[in-house]
Amino acid sequence: MTEFLVKQFVKNYQNTEDTQVRTSYGILSSCVGIVCNVLLFAAKLAIGMLMNSLAIMADAFNNLSDAASSIISFVGVKMAGKPADKEHPFGHGRIEYIAALIVAFLVIEVGITCLQSSFEKLFHPEAIAFDWISFGILLLSVGVKLWMSLFNRKLGKRIDSKVMLATAADSAGDVIVTSATLASILICYFTSVNIDAFTGLAVSVLVIWSGISIARDTLEPLIGQRPDPELYRQIQEMVESYDGIVGTHDLIIHNYGPNRSMASIHAEVPRETDIEVSHEIIDRVEREVARKLNIFLVIHMDPVEIHDEKVLAVKAKLNGVIRALDPDLTFHDFRVVNGQEQINLIFDLVIPFSYSQDEADKVVHQVKSLMKEVDGRYQCVITVDKNYLEG
Repeated sequence: MTEFLVKQFVKNYQNTEDTQVRTSYGILSSCVGIVCNVLLFAAKLAIGMLMNSLAIMADAFNNLSDAASSIISFVGVKMAGKPADKEHPFGHGRIEYIAALIVAFLVIEVGITCLQSSFEKLFHPEAIAFDWISFGILLLSVGVKLWMSLFNRKLGKRIDSKVMLATAADSAGDVIVTSATLASILICYFTSVNIDAFTGLAVSVLVIWSGISIARDTLEPLIGQRPDPELYRQIQEMVESYDGIVGTHDLIIHNYGPNRSMASIHAEVPRETDIEVSHEIIDRVEREVARKLNIFLVIHMDPVEIHDEKVLAVKAKLNGVIRALDPDLTFHDFRVVNGQEQINLIFDLVIPFSYSQDEADKVVHQVKSLMKEVDGRYQCVITVDKNYLEG
């Protein structure tokens, strides 16, 4: 069913990197959610009024609120798909994260409401009346919500959509709540043991935790999370694969929504190579990364010495000193500036995030002192740097 709907309503559905295709997926997911929840609302409300059942009517309005969640998803996906403009030069992709965050709060709200009802029933137990029609309606609701959860989860994973995954979790929460209600009804019917309140408490905690997890996962890209190590590796390997580039460092990736990223990286080029030749290589790399990885990459050129044996010998000594202090320490942008009375060793020292400021200051002092012991003329000019991929 899922694949049938995708093929019918999403043009070029296999090209999930395309913004318009992602928007079509989001619209399909939202429309399916609105239709299913409105149909459930209408069916439950009608039967609830015919049977004069407040429980069924209350569940009907819960489905109506779920339709509102789908509308939020619809609006979020449509707005996130808007192209870049003067006020938002990097597009509107992060709106999708905001929509997912709103859905996460709705999930938490459902959990809190269920928790309050469970506490009331714990101190004021109510008899559970068994009715086959009500039971059948709830069972049908579980089936529809389970399909909706699987549907949104599959599409959400396919296009890496936070809001779809949040909607899937919302539907899964409804499945858990309704299933627990059904189990309580059956247990009470066959054993006369009323566990409705205890079941509700357990389910409430699960739903609230699910909402908190969605919110946490959604907030991370908004705050600025650690880049995907695989994407980090892909960019580095692609840049370093070109002749004329001998190394890279300081790769930083900025996320502006799903499939909307830009990055900057320092590429080391031989200092004796003509600058126009290096510039042509850099331009070609930027175009290729944009085409293959759909990332706007900006490359800064760093000229490095690869032939001068004296400079390479000093660099090797520095590497030995740094590695002896801590194998996790690295350096880059190494230059040697010779003077009459002193030799400046200029470089960036990459220090792990686990280091405190005092530890960073201490290791900088140690490097300077140890290089002084190697040669009294060495004066280290150190810029402290961080590794943005460190876990």
